[in-house]
Amino acid sequence: MTIFNVFSLLGGLALFLFGMDIMGKALEKQAGGQLQKILSKLTDNPLKGFFLGLCVTAVIQSSSATTVMVVGFVNSGIMELHQAIGVIMGSNVGTTVTSWILSLSGLQGDSLLINLLKPTSFSPLLAFIGILLYMCKSEKKKGVGTILIGFAVLMTGMTTMSNAVLPLQNEAWFTSLFTRFSNPLLGVLVGALVTGIIQSSSASVGILQALSATGVITYGSAIPIIMGQNIGTCVTALISSVGANKNARRAAMVHLYFNIIGVTIFLVGFYGLNTVCHFAFVNTTIEAWGIAVVHSVFNIVATLVLLPFANLLEKLAILTIPDSPEKESFALLDDRLLNTPAVAVERARSATAEMAELARVGVMQAMSLTHDWNDTLAQKVREEETQVDRYEDALGTYLVKLSSRELNHADSQSVNTLLHTISDFERISDHSVNLMESAEEMHTKDIQFSQDARDELQVLEDAVQDILNRTTDAFRKGDLHLASKVEPLEAVVNELVRAIKAHHIARLQAGSCSIEYGFVLDDLLTNYERVCDHCSNVAVAQIEVAQDSFDTHAYLNELRHGNDTKESEEFHRRLDRYRERYLFPENQSAEDFDK
Repeated sequence: MTIFNVFSLLGGLALFLFGMDIMGKALEKQAGGQLQKILSKLTDNPLKGFFLGLCVTAVIQSSSATTVMVVGFVNSGIMELHQAIGVIMGSNVGTTVTSWILSLSGLQGDSLLINLLKPTSFSPLLAFIGILLYMCKSEKKKGVGTILIGFAVLMTGMTTMSNAVLPLQNEAWFTSLFTRFSNPLLGVLVGALVTGIIQSSSASVGILQALSATGVITYGSAIPIIMGQNIGTCVTALISSVGANKNARRAAMVHLYFNIIGVTIFLVGFYGLNTVCHFAFVNTTIEAWGIAVVHSVFNIVATLVLLPFANLLEKLAILTIPDSPEKESFALLDDRLLNTPAVAVERARSATAEMAELARVGVMQAMSLTHDWNDTLAQKVREEETQVDRYEDALGTYLVKLSSRELNHADSQSVNTLLHTISDFERISDHSVNLMESAEEMHTKDIQFSQDARDELQVLEDAVQDILNRTTDAFRKGDLHLASKVEPLEAVVNELVRAIKAHHIARLQAGSCSIEYGFVLDDLLTNYERVCDHCSNVAVAQIEVAQDSFDTHAYLNELRHGNDTKESEEFHRRLDRYRERYLFPENQSAEDFDK
């Protein structure tokens, strides 16, 4: 083997690892937020969790990425430890798909079908198609093109490595080296060490498959190395769990224990049977497809054996990392998920929806305090406002980090929407405290509004509750049609506020209301109006970002004053319907209008 073969080997390895990296990232990016939606489907059924983990890992071609996501979900409280175990096992089986794809490089034969299946035949074509798609303006086509280019680069690297190591078949030291690896402990150690360094069992298995082209690697030396590779892949999850809560660290330990126990059972069983049966294939040369078979058989057998004992694995992890007297909190947003931006976007969206719900509930509770004061409920409103502030701080920092990552167009839109809306939800929560303070003043000073004022306030409060519900529902569901109903309702709230203020001035002039009561009433009206203003901001931002437009003033002006647009006509139609629904008692119609 010459120095040029070494250069070719290093170049092939670089292409192989680079191709695997860009293909995996492109696959993750194309999968988008569906990854979180699939993985965060909480289930107490380990078998269902197994298939979820298998499918996700088969798609993104990385058990390490799946396991890190699971650690992040557990640390965020999205997933329980026992729910994570099946997913982790499934990820181990899903990662074997890569070795089967790579084994295509070892196909032998002269038939047209076999030649078409060889990577040397179709990789150049995939690369050509990929670069054509990559040059398209469509982001989706560009993403598919990146996947194809990544795969072609990966297979080119695999072929280069295989060709570079061919001269090693005549090197005595190389043959002697792999003879030593027939020692199970040494083979497991080497496999774990190499995989731990490159942090990818798929990559280390691929390297072993490339080396198998020399024809000097036997089943006896390859099997322990493959076992070690499965243990080495746990390094990524273990590193990612540093600083996480106990359950997240336990999830990483479950991954390690699954592989260590599985390797122990497999090796004891295999060498025990070999002692009795003397398997003939142990000393025969292993090929790329043989490595794929061993890799798959081990993970499937380990899963079949250990899946029924998932609860015992959980208990073992808890014994390793015992509970402490202090109650641990969950991470609101886990930085580990930033490694998979599409998943991080979905998590940020979910957290913002939680924040929106806290703000909505806070306003509803504060509103009820204006009718019936309750010290306990008032304290709850304060606590919810503090929690909303915590959400805003965490989300603001997280979204800034996320915006610097490579995002597809849809995820980029989502981040923009969230950045536009978190401050509005925080301000809505601030107004809940203002309303609560006004209610406290009413309680302390025993302020009682006139019956007319109470009736009018009830109509306004109904409209405010309606707009809050619509805004949070539209945001949570990503429903632009529902979001479009917020602005006309906000216009009606403004009209109601103006009308109540005018009626109050009339009562002042008639001597049926005091100035002091008017100050409290004005505070209530101002806060209700501001809450609805922020709801309008959220809904408009949602619509504007979806339309790739950020001129809010122009949008609202066209909506309210445009004569010929469909959106303006719909706005005025809804405005009339909401006016009819929210009438003061003396003008109230009994007809039940559709939403």
